Amino acid sequence: MQLSIIQYPHPTLRVRSKPIRRVDKQLRMLVEQMLELMYAAEGVGLAANQVNLPIRLFVANAAGNREEGEELVIINPEIQFPKGNETAQEGCLSLPGIYGNVKRPKSIKLSAYDLDGNSIDCEVDGFLARVIQHENDHLNGVLFFDRMSDESRRDLDDRIAEMETVYRSKQATGGIEADPQLIAELDQWYNLYC
Repeated sequence: MQLSIIQYPHPTLRVRSKPIRRVDKQLRMLVEQMLELMYAAEGVGLAANQVNLPIRLFVANAAGNREEGEELVIINPEIQFPKGNETAQEGCLSLPGIYGNVKRPKSIKLSAYDLDGNSIDCEVDGFLARVIQHENDHLNGVLFFDRMSDESRRDLDDRIAEMETVYRSKQATGGIEADPQLIAELDQWYNLYC
């Protein structure tokens, strides 16, 4: 199966992902594709929702380069004990060219699993903490602009509305399936991994 990054307002971006109960060869191949897509798009993180997989998984590398930084595969993440606050600019591979300032905790505690079933329990701060929170939001159907102040969000409204118009016109002409059909297709992934 060939994955691609879906664009806002695809309905899977608003789905709350389900926990993963099993890892198999196919899932490992999908993770490798996700990493390739992330690097090709010059991103630092990519959630499964963004490639139309409604499962609790994301990949990340704060350096944005396979040759640098640490490549992370995070399964069934839980974020706790947020500390401090920091505002910084964020973007999203599913909303290309759109950026806004988002206030997030400076540090968090991450509990999750890797692809081999090993437990991950660590405190994370700085830019990586922001990346993890952004990707975890995706798994809950939350987009970065949902966390922006109303005033800041107004600056993005026209570009977001334009993306919605383009997407809906593609649906109207049959280029993209209707939302209910797209959502119904997610059951196959629940049956495989959840």
